[in-house]
Amino acid sequence: MKDQITYIKNKIAEIGLEITDRQAEQFFKYYELLAEWNQFMNLTGITEFEEVVQKHFVDSLSIISYLNLEDVDNLIDIGTGAGFPGLPLKIAFPRLKVTLLDSLNKRIRFLDQVIQETCLQDVETIHGRAEDFAKEGVKREIYDICVSRAVANLATLCEYCLPYVKVGGRFVSYKSGDIEEELRNACKSVSILGGETEKCEKFYLPGTDIGRSMVIIRKIKKTPKKYPRKSGLPSRSPLS
Repeated sequence: MKDQITYIKNKIAEIGLEITDRQAEQFFKYYELLAEWNQFMNLTGITEFEEVVQKHFVDSLSIISYLNLEDVDNLIDIGTGAGFPGLPLKIAFPRLKVTLLDSLNKRIRFLDQVIQETCLQDVETIHGRAEDFAKEGVKREIYDICVSRAVANLATLCEYCLPYVKVGGRFVSYKSGDIEEELRNACKSVSILGGETEKCEKFYLPGTDIGRSMVIIRKIKKTPKKYPRKSGLPSRSPLS
């Protein structure tokens, strides 16, 4: 395990983040559970150790190049799936209060086991749809940051995610490939939902030719109460 711990620390150091041996051990346990559970449920198509570290862990943490997380108290990950990017961010920044939301209960059970076996504190898991928890008095506009690596288009993701973000906070969408058209199509959605596009950062994962984009949207005013619309509408009929 010593070699794996060193590998994890070195790879994460490539993006300018130093972690402790204990944190690297948590990442390795996360990897072991991911590989184990992936044998009987579809969590990820990426299962080789080095690939998981590079394409999941380092990718999830790449936000640190564009946002200072030291000033962030809480964060929600919408459509978290196998826990990316929310859980790697929690391991790397233990003081963060993190909420992980996913619509599939099997994935939530997996995340609960990871949280238990890595001894993480202040992590909440929610089984449900994004539209159902962004209501007044539930989780609406209480988070400093909302992150998502979901595959939905940006206009749809904005309707899922911006209602969770407090004014002055940010929604960060992790994307791959050419997203220029997606950005243009999302302009109306961003504006209607109370945001403005702060920046879109394009980069390559260290030591690879794997291109990524990070869209950072700042919340400048409250989201109108009628959003998000009822379940299914944001994906069937995006605000664009």
